Amino acid sequence: MDAPIGPASPLGYPAPYWFVVFFKVLGFTLHMVPMNLWYAGLISLLVTRLVGGEHGRRLSDRVLNALPIAIALGINFGIIPLLFIQAAYYRVFYPATILMAWPWFAVIPLLMVAYYGVYIYVIGPRKDKMNAIRRAAGWVAAGTFMVLGFIFANSLSLMGNIGAWVDIWQSANVGGAVLGFGSNIGDSTLWPRWLMMFGLALTTTAAYVVVDTGFFAGQESEEYKRWALGFALRLHTLGVLWTAVTGSWYIFLTLPGEIRAQLLAMPLLILTFLTGAGIGLPWLLIVASQRRFNRGVAFLIGLTQFGALALHAVSRQIVQNAEIAPYLDVTAEPVNIQWSPMILFLALFAAGIGLVVWMLSQVVKANRQPAAG
Repeated sequence: MDAPIGPASPLGYPAPYWFVVFFKVLGFTLHMVPMNLWYAGLISLLVTRLVGGEHGRRLSDRVLNALPIAIALGINFGIIPLLFIQAAYYRVFYPATILMAWPWFAVIPLLMVAYYGVYIYVIGPRKDKMNAIRRAAGWVAAGTFMVLGFIFANSLSLMGNIGAWVDIWQSANVGGAVLGFGSNIGDSTLWPRWLMMFGLALTTTAAYVVVDTGFFAGQESEEYKRWALGFALRLHTLGVLWTAVTGSWYIFLTLPGEIRAQLLAMPLLILTFLTGAGIGLPWLLIVASQRRFNRGVAFLIGLTQFGALALHAVSRQIVQNAEIAPYLDVTAEPVNIQWSPMILFLALFAAGIGLVVWMLSQVVKANRQPAAG
């Protein structure tokens, strides 16, 4: 089928497709964990600060004070899936981002606004009442991260909506030159997909609250810890319900029938079921943690939440491949393995993950004992 996709590179893939797609999915999952804290965590905890009383303010301060580090980790982890998208999906990635070039370029300045807004919020004046500029910076950052999430959902969904490219080009060009103001808002799958990611982000934020309470809150009172676990349960419940509604909207009302049929037929039906039910396991563990809680439980909740995000990433990859399959078979590209870049990437990836684990272990050690009175 003819389509305005990019030409194939004569160099071929620099690594086998399985290698590329594995690290694309793994990198996206690693990126989602801290990204969820900016996307839904920031705004939900700003609201909690307003309505949650003393414990709500304490929880908000605890989580948001860690946000600059989470943003740095999320940006660096985000490089991994972006790198491999360009390696294997360049024939659809570049045309889609050219069609909406200006919103795509706006990601960098918007990210800087949001990043500095978080820093101002975290290190701004701390008096009896929050400084107005600091408070405003927090809300501006929260809104900006929501906009950034929409831009990414817009551009990445446009990669799969190849049939709309010609209409988008015809509606915004001068002499055949693309103006770069295109958008995928006419795609019915965009809105539920964007909102579903917000629901997942709420569940990740709740899981992080549990992990923070178990590993990093050694100096906090038992009363605060009980309140934090109760808050995590309420927030995770909201996230599960939100994801269930928007996910059902996405799959049953907007996803093309042939792709939906693939997802609901064996063997993909098993993955579809596990993806939908995956966020229920950390929820059940959070329910159980209300009666008995320790670090082992907190670790298990964090691990199962990561697994739930990974299932969503795998399912999304399958849907993306199915969307572009009528135009392009990404698995059929020639391979010309570049061993030295692959080895360097693997070494740096392993070193980076090891460094992050070591830094987290040091934070846990620092919070192991309550502060001296």
